[in-house]
Amino acid sequence: MTNQPGVPSFPHRHLLAIEGLQPSEITFLLDEAEQWVDAGRRARKHDDRLQGLTQINAFFENSTRTLLSFEIAGKRLGADVVNLAAGASSLKKGETLLDTALTLNAMRPDVIVIRHESSGAVALIAEKVDCPVLNAGDGRHEHPTQALLDALTIRRRKGGLEGLRVAICGDILHSRVARSNFHLLTALGAEIRAVAPPTLMPFDVERFGVTPFTDMDAGLEGADVVMMLRLQLERMDGAYVPSTREYFRTFGLTRSRLAAAKPDVLVMHPGPMNRGVEIDSAVADDIQRSAIAEQVEMGVAVRMACLDVLTRERRGDSR
Repeated sequence: MTNQPGVPSFPHRHLLAIEGLQPSEITFLLDEAEQWVDAGRRARKHDDRLQGLTQINAFFENSTRTLLSFEIAGKRLGADVVNLAAGASSLKKGETLLDTALTLNAMRPDVIVIRHESSGAVALIAEKVDCPVLNAGDGRHEHPTQALLDALTIRRRKGGLEGLRVAICGDILHSRVARSNFHLLTALGAEIRAVAPPTLMPFDVERFGVTPFTDMDAGLEGADVVMMLRLQLERMDGAYVPSTREYFRTFGLTRSRLAAAKPDVLVMHPGPMNRGVEIDSAVADDIQRSAIAEQVEMGVAVRMACLDVLTRERRGDSR
């Protein structure tokens, strides 16, 4: 990708959301991630461009795969990586977000990766620290690196995103993954369908430029990509579905239901999967159609790209 001299390809200090990014900036991050996919498949995966830099992964909400992915990404780039399991630490014991920001900043990190249960919390902390911040998921707001890794997976499998019909199905209401994907995939020219029962469909979902469907079979018709979402029972404070068994019967992805999509449909899931709740094991493990394991691999590459790009100014790297 070529740029005008002196004009950065990604001019933002932080990566807090997909909303607001230009298509060219999104494409730049995807292009940067491509090199790390290849690097991750080599026997020797280490690169030292972040050597001497400190990366703090501050996760105020439980995570396994996202935390591990960011840790591997930072270590492969040579950073000193510190994982702060803030959900079980004193930082959670009544401390304000301002105090949390001041505490993290006093450690003088070079980049901070934050996951928080409250929407907007990561942006508030980013305003108070002296280094780049990456949002690893905040409440129901956004999960930008997940959307980037999803887009990279689709682009590598399908050759591009423009004109693809993508059905994002399940718990749309509580999903930050869905919101980030709405912003990213529509920005890059895909046709997005939001498929969910009425109780799990945001009333204003059409403002994202997507088409809502409350019938699963109709929503899957002619889809190039089907992205299933986890039923987030921990975020539900009421009876959103009659039961998980009934939910699977009407909105679970099975082979028979998938027949409405295109023959070469790509099946995705951000994980962790609830097998038998939102997706059948026969579909999840279909090596011809499922890209779920590939999404995990793309996650490391995308996070390496983001860590590299956001720390370039600190490192004096003009690439």
